[in-house]
Amino acid sequence: MPGINGRFDGKRVLADLNALRAIGAYKTGVHKPTFSDPHLRSLDWLAGHLPDAGLTATIDGIGNVLGFSAKAGPKLLAGSHLESQNHAGWLDGPLGVIYALEAARVINPDPEVRGAVEVAAWCDEEGHFGSFLGSRSFAGTVTEADIDAARDRSSDRTMRQALHDAGFAGRPRLNAEPRRHIGYLEAHIEQGDTLEGSGLKIGIVTSIVGIWQYRITFTGEQNHAGTTRMAVRKDAGLALARFCVAIDDSFPALCGPRTVWTTGRITLDPGAPSVIPGSAEMLFQIRDDNPEVIARLEERLQRMAADVTAQGRCSVQVERIRTGVPAMMTPAFQDTIEAASAACAGGKSIRMPSGAGHDAQVLATIMPAAMLFVPSIGGISHHWSENTADVDIVTGAEVFVETCRRLLAG
Repeated sequence: MPGINGRFDGKRVLADLNALRAIGAYKTGVHKPTFSDPHLRSLDWLAGHLPDAGLTATIDGIGNVLGFSAKAGPKLLAGSHLESQNHAGWLDGPLGVIYALEAARVINPDPEVRGAVEVAAWCDEEGHFGSFLGSRSFAGTVTEADIDAARDRSSDRTMRQALHDAGFAGRPRLNAEPRRHIGYLEAHIEQGDTLEGSGLKIGIVTSIVGIWQYRITFTGEQNHAGTTRMAVRKDAGLALARFCVAIDDSFPALCGPRTVWTTGRITLDPGAPSVIPGSAEMLFQIRDDNPEVIARLEERLQRMAADVTAQGRCSVQVERIRTGVPAMMTPAFQDTIEAASAACAGGKSIRMPSGAGHDAQVLATIMPAAMLFVPSIGGISHHWSENTADVDIVTGAEVFVETCRRLLAG
């Protein structure tokens, strides 16, 4: 893959990733919440390096960084995100952005390759203000009212204020240009242990799970913790705890092979040591790529809630607050990743679903899309100890660049 900038350069990939790691460093990871100073400096870093790949850089009105090429021929869009979860890993997001930058550096100057790789860093994939706001904005599904309503989950700062503080207020939000791109390609750490445990180098993503989220509310009777007999209590907190156990007891018989569920937050009201909780709430999430499985599990939740309510001590209400639509990755793109893996990674690849959400699922609604994974050491992610071996990072980057080349050639 010859070009003005030379062949693929694994050392350059590692240097770029470590340069981003140094911005907002936290222990061995990073702390880069959306629109924090480290996040904004990372956006500027990328915008400053896109011209090296023959791209014109733009940071739009929602904080997406986009690099466009004037080269003739087909365009392939590639990227990921640059913000992080709080006190999290250094590769979740930046890996895909730097892979895209490297592909653009290698391919775009090459006169033998017709077309170019264009680069994107989508804002707020990690959901500090909302759900995939950057990529959804590019796809045309974020309204001005959505931005008005968005608030930082940690500080309650409005997105409008954050955009103003960042200097992005008043800039246009860029939308996908119809038929400009032949598709979208994203790379990511696996965030699991399938690849490492199997001695494999590349995961070829077949689908990205949908995420369904529920607010389950328990209503009992608040009373004195010392004078209310156990036999007559209507303890909403106890009802919630029993409900959680009942979920774990009943879901395995109804779920799919890769279904996962999580109670991510529990709150008790009033939450005092000498007061029986009169109400309690749990935020509950189910992930799967099969809506039929979700329908079974949701029906089970509703039946469980009705059974508890019928017992008369506490009432239970199940409210769905987020509906996730699974995204299927384009089969022809999967085949191309597999061919690139055979050429650059000894064929050590496997096709697998993604249990985490990614911007690729949004882009898949408007163009062909695909993802590849590289191994995560110990399967750790969303923690500052997240890591991937340098050799695996470089191998993944080489496969990514070769995939881009083959997609443009095709």
